[in-house]
Amino acid sequence: MAISVRDIISAMPPRFDPEAAAGLDAVFQFDVYGEEAGQWYLVIKDATCRIEEGRHSSPNVTLTMGSADFVDMMLGNLSGQQAFFSGKLRISGDLMLAQRLEHFFKRD
Repeated sequence: MAISVRDIISAMPPRFDPEAAAGLDAVFQFDVYGEEAGQWYLVIKDATCRIEEGRHSSPNVTLTMGSADFVDMMLGNLSGQQAFFSGKLRISGDLMLAQRLEHFFKRD
């Protein structure tokens, strides 16, 4: 069974590492287009993490990409840097914060 964008989004809070995000207060907006299009935002604040569907009014950083590339990047099959420089990932807002995103979640 293929892993979907929703599977990845819903797995983010349980994989959150509060120690890695200590002191962080930030909102990450995910705008995904293509077959599994949708919008979600991730709020990290007070060593907690929650994800909501929709568009946040003032995210710190927005990541925009196609659904297949999003899945590949989140599974580690496509590096964020490779996605960005190949044009598969567009980032607006705090680029340095976007680069830290993967460090806030535990891997298997």
